[in-house]
Amino acid sequence: MQATAHHKYARISPRKVSIVSDLIRGKDVKTARAILLHTPKAASELLIKVLDSACANAENNLDIGRDNLYVYKVLIGAGPTLKRMHARAKGRGYRILKRTSHITVTVADRDEEN
Repeated sequence: MQATAHHKYARISPRKVSIVSDLIRGKDVKTARAILLHTPKAASELLIKVLDSACANAENNLDIGRDNLYVYKVLIGAGPTLKRMHARAKGRGYRILKRTSHITVTVADRDEEN
């Protein structure tokens, strides 16, 4: 059985989040949370919140103990890009792209898979 949590429109680029998400994919929840706590990246805070939410969904909706869970899948997708202008010389404007991400974390029961 699997439980999923989403964070849509996160104000961080997908490239930055995917670097951190590669660290926790396939690990058990306790190890993944410890890795994220000690990773000095902005994306680790967002992933901790989504991971905790997925674990809470598994506990409350599926009655799975937190000790048996592992990170089954982490999906990082690109959300809409906010387009801003930066004033430059001679009346020009340079475009600034503020990228957003959609983060999805799925946890599964370790005993169920085997």
